[in-house]
Amino acid sequence: MKNAIVLSIIIGLCFTSGCSNAQSMSSKNILIVYLSRTNNTKTIAEIIHNNVGGTLVALELEKPYAENYQATVQQVVKENETGYLPPLKTKIDSIEKYDVVFVGFPTWDMQMPPPMKSFLHQYDLSGKTVIPFNTNAGYGVGSGFQTVTKLCKNSKVLEGFSIKGGVERDGVYLVIKNEKRKEAEKEVKQWLQKIGIINLVH
Repeated sequence: MKNAIVLSIIIGLCFTSGCSNAQSMSSKNILIVYLSRTNNTKTIAEIIHNNVGGTLVALELEKPYAENYQATVQQVVKENETGYLPPLKTKIDSIEKYDVVFVGFPTWDMQMPPPMKSFLHQYDLSGKTVIPFNTNAGYGVGSGFQTVTKLCKNSKVLEGFSIKGGVERDGVYLVIKNEKRKEAEKEVKQWLQKIGIINLVH
């Protein structure tokens, strides 16, 4: 009986003070889902993957957006106004096996893009740690991170990461490359350390 009490106290201390064995995780338990149009968000997703491992998945739509920027802008505005969630071509098997889910997206219409809303509506992330990341044209993340918190009420949502990417409107596409990629790698690593993810992965 005494041994059982002592064991329960030790287990309790592990959860409250943080035993490495109790809190460490395998990279197999990490999912990195991202939406990227100009490949800047894809680059950040790859940098995260290089640091923490896991499964890297790009969101694709059953019916892709037009290549024409203005046509896509008009479609996205309409989807945001009506609450339309575009069907995803991407299917994720056994979402329940992941403990940590990174969700990456650009800022569109100062919001989270409709395809990422589709993902967060389609898959139940309850009980998981959800970590958002974002690229934008210089105007910031908009309401994107707030939407993650709103749609993942039963998840633990950690501090997100945001960085300036391309400006498709002006014909500026992938900018997180060469020296800017090296700078982004440093920033991402600092962020991952700050939120404690790098220390947990073994």
